[in-house]
Amino acid sequence: MCGFQAYGFQMAAFKILFRALLVAIMAALAASPAAADPVSIVGMGDSLMAGYELGPGEPFAAKLQVALKKDGYDATVTNAGVSGDTTSDGLARLDWSVPDGTDLVLLELGSNDMLRGIDPALTKKNLEAMIERLKARNIKIVLLGMKAAPNLGQDYQKAFDAIYPDLAARYSLPFYPFFLDGVAGHPGLQLEDGMHPNTKGVDRIVSGALPVVEKALGELGKNS
Repeated sequence: MCGFQAYGFQMAAFKILFRALLVAIMAALAASPAAADPVSIVGMGDSLMAGYELGPGEPFAAKLQVALKKDGYDATVTNAGVSGDTTSDGLARLDWSVPDGTDLVLLELGSNDMLRGIDPALTKKNLEAMIERLKARNIKIVLLGMKAAPNLGQDYQKAFDAIYPDLAARYSLPFYPFFLDGVAGHPGLQLEDGMHPNTKGVDRIVSGALPVVEKALGELGKNS
């Protein structure tokens, strides 16, 4: 009987220790914060966003994702740029280009409106409709601005250039005033067409826009 009693005592002690260990593990799991989902970012734009004539990993969205990860952000940046898109085209495809679960949209549209001489009032109306639709879905927006070419005349240039700062102020949006800042007018950072950035030009754009994007992520509570 002594052997059975000793065995029973050992089993009882083992169960007590096992239960204590299990309770400790469960308490530790409860105290630990759940792993955050990656931040979902969508770059909504035209050929400047799409990466016209650039290779894999070279467009703005891809390089921005690398830069964010380097700074400690767990983020995915989806390239929803379509070459040739106007703001009317962007508005028409907005809902399916920006899926549910998106945290942040980088809105870069309007350059093709400008190149086609579309009335700035229509461009502004389309951008405003996109902003309001995204805000209704509780998706944060970074507005990436554009400027008109001077050969379109002072009146057009004045009306077009006012679109982006006006919308940024009205809707309190994080704002990068000119997507091609530091690239436009610099042949070494452009393709031969003199309009689109080459891979070095994209690097320049990313370095310029990165602080604005990271500030927006901070406002979302998506810190590195």
